Parts: sequence; structure tokens; C-alpha cells
Amino acid sequence: MRLSLAFACFLFIVTLFQFTAFSFSSEQPAVLCHSDERLALLQLKDSFIIDKQALAAGFCAYPKVDSWDSQSVDCCSWDGIECDEITGVVIGLDLSSSCLYGSINSTSSLFRLLHLQKLNLANNHFNYSLIPYALGNLSMLTYLNLSSSVFSGQIPSEISKLYRLSSLDFSNNWDTNPSQRLLVLEKPDVKSLIQNLTNLKYLNLSYVVMASPIPSVLANLSSLTSLYLESCGLQGMFPLAIFRLPNLETIWLSHNLDLTGYLLEFNFSNKLKKLALWNTSFSGELPASIENLSSLEFLGLGHCNFSGSVPSTLGNLPNLKFLDLATNSFTGSVPPTLGNLTKLDTLDLHDNYFTGFIPSELTNLTQLTALNLLGNMLHGSVPSSISRLEKLKFFDCDDNRLGGILEMDAFLELKDLQYLFLSLNNFYLVSPDNSNATSPQAQLVDIGLRHCHLREFPYFLRNQHRLQLLDLSSNNIKGQIPQWMSKVSVETLLFLDLSNNSLIGFDDFPLVLPWSKLQYLKLDSNILRGSLPVPPLSTVFYSISNNSLNGEIPQLLCNLSSLSILDFSYNNMSGGIPVCLSNFSKSLLVLKVRSNQLDGPIPSGWATGNRLKMIDLSKNKLQEKIPKSLMECKMLEYLDLGNNQIRDAFPSWLGSLPELNILILSSNAFYGRMENPKLNLNVFPKLRIIDLSHNRFNGTLPWGYFERWISMKNLDGKNSPPKYMLESLDMRINLMHVPRDYDYSMTITNKGMEMKYPKIIRTLVAIDFSNNRFDGEIPKLIGKLKELHLLNFSNNNLVGGIPVAIAKLTNLESLDLSENKLVGRIPMELSTQLTFLSFLNVSHNRLTGLIPGGGQFETFQSSSFDGNLGLCGKPLLKECSSNSGSLPPPSLTSSGEFGLDWKVVLFGYGCGSLFGVVIGHVVIKKKPDWFANTFSKFPTRRRRRHVL
Repeated sequence: MRLSLAFACFLFIVTLFQFTAFSFSSEQPAVLCHSDERLALLQLKDSFIIDKQALAAGFCAYPKVDSWDSQSVDCCSWDGIECDEITGVVIGLDLSSSCLYGSINSTSSLFRLLHLQKLNLANNHFNYSLIPYALGNLSMLTYLNLSSSVFSGQIPSEISKLYRLSSLDFSNNWDTNPSQRLLVLEKPDVKSLIQNLTNLKYLNLSYVVMASPIPSVLANLSSLTSLYLESCGLQGMFPLAIFRLPNLETIWLSHNLDLTGYLLEFNFSNKLKKLALWNTSFSGELPASIENLSSLEFLGLGHCNFSGSVPSTLGNLPNLKFLDLATNSFTGSVPPTLGNLTKLDTLDLHDNYFTGFIPSELTNLTQLTALNLLGNMLHGSVPSSISRLEKLKFFDCDDNRLGGILEMDAFLELKDLQYLFLSLNNFYLVSPDNSNATSPQAQLVDIGLRHCHLREFPYFLRNQHRLQLLDLSSNNIKGQIPQWMSKVSVETLLFLDLSNNSLIGFDDFPLVLPWSKLQYLKLDSNILRGSLPVPPLSTVFYSISNNSLNGEIPQLLCNLSSLSILDFSYNNMSGGIPVCLSNFSKSLLVLKVRSNQLDGPIPSGWATGNRLKMIDLSKNKLQEKIPKSLMECKMLEYLDLGNNQIRDAFPSWLGSLPELNILILSSNAFYGRMENPKLNLNVFPKLRIIDLSHNRFNGTLPWGYFERWISMKNLDGKNSPPKYMLESLDMRINLMHVPRDYDYSMTITNKGMEMKYPKIIRTLVAIDFSNNRFDGEIPKLIGKLKELHLLNFSNNNLVGGIPVAIAKLTNLESLDLSENKLVGRIPMELSTQLTFLSFLNVSHNRLTGLIPGGGQFETFQSSSFDGNLGLCGKPLLKECSSNSGSLPPPSLTSSGEFGLDWKVVLFGYGCGSLFGVVIGHVVIKKKPDWFANTFSKFPTRRRRRHVL
């Protein structure tokens, strides 16, 4: 009884205590933020403005500081603020994606929040501010995120004092105009920054410029789970010990081209889930022990230097969802065991050296959405069970050796399929008439069926209403483009390539082609007839060269305000060039109408501020003079007016064009002297190819130009990787397989024959003045143009000797001085110094002496020297006499110095002697006294002077 009473008392006391505690707590007011911190936050808000453009564009979520009301007492209730529940101090500030714009420095009120543990300012615009060194005073920080916020400059050393940090993110501080990384970590370097941050779990320094090796001290961060160092300019060998960190889940090192390394044997336990090494210089083979990375979900090894075969054990990673081995040097077959990766979403093996068949086991990957096999050496056929991949959205097997009959129905059954590329194989694509089909078909976005032996437009295209890209080029499609094609994806199609077929026209199409958003249209190399089709206003690229079009250029072309490339070369277009093309919108970069029947004058009135870089009007019937308004084309790099009927003096005023690289005026009726430019005048500063052949220029060679063509003396970028003249198209097409470059091409004489250059390398330097009426000697200044590859002065009236200075042109590959009046010997220096010379023609001159031997001269045929009666030695059949080889060089003889022929000198001497004898005889006979008195004095005077 007493025990029961005691227990009842105990329960009463406990209940009373709980009630009293509850009553007391309910009577206490909630802890408010401190007034000084509230004031600091309001001052921080006032130091920024809201970037409304970023907000409108969706680059930020919403302005969190808009909820910060100066009338509100409790700042702990404001958006982005976290306070300690007991003390009320601000411990967390999250202003990420808040549309903030403005500068911040170490005097900011932010740094009065001394109890901050978490600070997130990501995804704002801090106007290239330096990261404030006062961050080092926030010693309680465990989380710091300043990513994607336009901070710049050196990361301050004070960050290394924040030893409590477990998460540090300075990534993606990037300036989009111009594209460049803004943050630098050099002094201090990354080692100094992190060696004290031993609690780090998450480290992201992507797009921070380091330009240094990865410090081995990173391997001491035993708590590290995520390491992101993308595009940091990392160098040297990756420390392999980092792979052994026990808690590491992510290694992301992509886009560090100078970072080397290899994959070690994974014979230890680990938690690695993501490994991204894209665009680094990691090399070696994949170890079979890679199967021990059992937690791996993401493996990105594309664009590295890996080689060897892919181990079958790669198929033993049960959690793998993403596998990219593209653009390496892997060989052998694709392992069938990859079919075991049943969680795989993406498989990219493009641009390797895989051989054999496509394993049918890959069709077990029912979660697969992307399969890329482009650019290998696979053969056989596509597995018929491809239709099992019901989630497949992207399939690319372009540029392999696959063949056989391929049924389109197998792909059309894949309801989610959007991107299909089967080009450059040996398929015979079968597209049956599905007019009676009732089941829904895949609505494709991009289709690449280049070189698939198509004989007609595939019928399934009738039901495609979402296409953006359609490539049917290089097939056997003949006849008219069917009228139903004018209704295919009329509101979505951006790219259409029907080139290299046998199309003859458009069947009942409207005057302006119907695809309202089309940007890229290529119809080259067909047999299209009739008038030039007009693309829609949205067109950026329009090429319809190598056809049989006729009629005049339609004025409607001038309405294409977005057009950058216009090429209808190699047709039969006639009439004049519309004046509106010279006053075109500022979008036009390339105008190429080569090889038509266009006549009349070149349009005048080229618009000020135009962006033209290439004008090719060659091989037409254009007449009159070159309009001086072409001087308004300040960006012009390439001008070809060759093979027309232009009658004009040399357009020296073109020398004011600052970017002109190539000038071709050949095969016209240009005439007169090329007067040397005025002193101190910078003319043709970037010219490196000039062709004036087959005109009527006369006078001496323009040594004043030779002296000023500085790009022929020292060419910028000659030691860099090869670059070609092209235009990179600014098209708003976010598609794969879209050619965004338009290559410049030209035709010039090289090595004695007309040669077409489908691409023009930027280091090619050439001068062709052949087939004119130039006279005088070859200037020694020609030896200063040391970058020359091709030099052609043939078929002129040049005299004198071959200058020894030509031997200084050590890059010369072709030299043609034939059909002139050159005299003297061939300089021996040409054979010893012109080591790249592969073509030489000095035939039909008046050269003498021994042909030099050795070097490239050993490779030249006798035709290179024919028509020089005074030459001897190999390869001619004429042997040299005993004194032929001992003649002085041409520079020491009068004939070599002044360009005189010895026969002419002898003839003049004989005539002069005969004339003197006859006149003397007459004088003596008629005036003997005068003769005796005059000439009898000379001997006496000479004797007196001799005595003295």
C-alpha cells in the first residue's frame, strides 16, 4: 500500500514538472536576431542592385533580398538567413541565384557577421570583384560557395585560415565575352591554399587558372569525397595516391590537356562513383582490375590517349550508367560483356579503331538512351534486335564499314528515337511504303542518311513533322524533288543537305522554298535546271554550286537579311550581278559566283561597314573597271576577279585593305606599269598570294611592293598547327553533325599546271606574274620574301642574270623563270640551299654554263633546261667543254651585270669599227693638212709627259 502511494506521488510530481516547464517555455518570447547583424544585412542589401536582365532571362531564381524589410524586426525570418536557435546569431547566409549585381570588398558589412558557418553567394554577378581577403576573418565557416559569380583575380591566401571548411567552391567564374577564366591560384598556389584545410570533403576549383601540377598533399585529405578541377591548366603527372583516398566518390579532371597519368591497378577498396578524365593526356591501357570499382556510376575517358583493347571485365560494373571511351586509340572488338551493364544510359565509343561486329548483346541494354559508334571500323550489319532498345533516343553508327540491307522499320518502332545517323557506310536502306501503317512511328529530330544507296526520297519522311536536320547527300536520288517534300517539317527544319545526287528540279514548289526556319541549305553537285531557287528569309548558309541553273540572279536574294554564305558557282547564270548584292546586309561574309556567264560591270556602291571576307567573281564575262567602293570591304581577306574581261590599270588602292590575304586578277586585260608605292606607305600588309598572270602589265618588276609585302617576309603563326582559311558559321542550330565551317578554295598555277586548292592553308605564299610584258632585271629584293613557296615570272621579257638572292628563299617549292631573256649561269647556290624545291623551269632563256648538280637539281628533267643553247651537263645530253666549268659567275661579267648578249656586243663592235674606218678615210682624203696638224701633236705630248 505504501509502495503504491509512493509511486502515485512520483507520477504527480513528474506531471507537475512537465506542466510547469511547458508553461514557462510558452511564456518566453522567440529569440530574435541581433540588431547589429540585422543592420549589417540591410546595408549588404543596399550595396547591390537587382540585375533585372538576368532575372528576365532566367539566369537567376528570384531576388531573395526583396524579402528583407527594414520594418521587420526579426531578420531570422528573412529569405536566405539561418540563425542559431538558442543565441539568435546569423550562422547561415544563402543568397545564391538572387540576381545580385555590384562589387564587394573587405569593408562590406557582410564581414560583421562573425558567426557565419555557411556562406553561399553563387550564381550572381559581382562585377569582376576580387575575392575579399576579409573572408579569412569568418573563422567559423564550414561551407563557402562563390561559384559562377564573376569574381576575378588571385584567390587570397587568407582562405587557407578557414581550417573548419568542409566544402569549398570557387568554380565557374567565367567571362563569356571574351571567353576567359577569371580566377587565378598561383601565389599562393593550390598547395598553400589547401594544406591546412584538412576537414575538406568537397573541393571545386573548376575553371580557376592554376597552370601547375596537382600537389600530392591532396592525397592527405582523408575526408575528401569530391574533387573537381576541370579546365584549370593542370600540368604534369596526376598523383596516383589520390585514387586511394578511402572516402573519395568523385574525381573530375576534364579539359586539362597537359595533365598526364594512367589508371593504376584497382586492387583496394574504394567508394569511387564518378571518374571524368575527358580531354586530358591520360594514357595507357584500361586495367582488368577496373571491375573492382563496384560503386562506379560514371566513367568519362573520352578524348584522351588510351590504347589497347577494352577489358571484358568492364562489363562487371553493375551500377555503371554512363560510359564514354570516345576519341582514343582503342582496338579490337567491342566486348560483348558490355551487354551486362543493364543500368547503362549512355554508351559512347566513337572515333576509335574498333573492329568486328556490333555485339547483339548490346540490345540487352534496355535502359540505353544514347549509343554512339561513329568513326570506327565495324563491319557486318546493325543487329536486327535493335528494336528492343525501347528507350533509345540517339543512335549513331556513321563512318564505319557496316553494310547489308537495313530496314528502316526497325528504327521507326523505337518511339523515343529522335537522332538517327547511318551515313558513310555501305547500307542499302529499305524504307517501305508505310501509307497503311496504323502504329505510331518515331518522330525524329535529326536524320543522317548520307551515302546509303537511296534511289528516291524515303517514304517515311512524309510522316515526320519535327525534323530539324535532314541529310540525304551522296546518294543516287534522281529526278524531281517530290512535291510532298514541301510539306515535311515546314515549321521546324533548320538544316537540309541534298548535295551530290542527280536531282533535276523542284516539283511544283513555291517560288520561295517553304521551310520557314531553314538556316542551312546545300544543293551542290546535282543537275538542277531552271532558275535559282530562293531560300526563306532565315537562311544563313546557301550553296547550290555545280549545277545547270540558268537565268538571271533573282532580286529576292537580297531580302535574305541573315545570309552569311552565298555560293552559286559553276552554273550557267547570266545577266548582271544585282547592285543590291554589293549593298547587302552586314551579315554576308562570302559571295562566290565563280564560273557562270555573268556580264556587265562589277557592282559599285559596296556598303560601308560590310563584313565581306571573301569575294569570288572569277570565270565570268565581267567588264569595265574595278569599282573603288571595294575599299569599303575592310574585312576582305580574299578577292578573285580572274578570268573576266576587266580592262583597268593595277588597282594599287586595294593595298589599303588591312586584311587582304589573296588577290587574283589573272586572265583579264589589265595593262600598264605597276608603279612603286610611295615611301613610308604601308600597302597590302597581309598579302601572301598574288596572281597577275595573263594580263598586259609592262615595265620593270615592282620592287617597291616586294619591299613592303611584310607577310611574305615573316608570316605570323607559321610554327603553329596548320590553319586553313574558312568561315565559322554563326548558326543558331544546337545539333550534331552540322558543318559549321565553310572552307575557302582557289585555283592557281603551281608546278607548271593549273591546280585547285579545295582548302587554302594560311602559310601558303605565292607570286605569279607570268604571261605579261614585264622587262628589266629580277630585283635582288626578291630574296627578302623568305616565306615564298611559289614564284612564277615566266613568259615575260626579263633580262639579266638569275639573282643569287633567290637562294635565300629556302621555303621555295616551285620556281618558273621560263620564256624570258635571262643570261649567264644558273647560280650554284640554288642547288645547295633550295632543299624544298620540287619544280624548276628555266627553259627557253639564254643561260650558259654548267647546270648545277646535287640537291633537288638531281630530280629535274631535261625539259626544265631546254632552249638554252649555252647550257651543258646533266640532265641535258650536251656535255660541257673543258672551259665551260671555269667561266666566272654572271655577277663578275659585264653581260651578267648589265644584261647584254655577247653576240649583240660583237655585232656592235664590228659595225663601229667599220664606220670609223670609212669616216677616217674620207676625212684624210679631203682634209689631209687638218688631219696631220691635229693628230701629229698627240704622240709628242705623250712623250713629254713620259719624260717628266
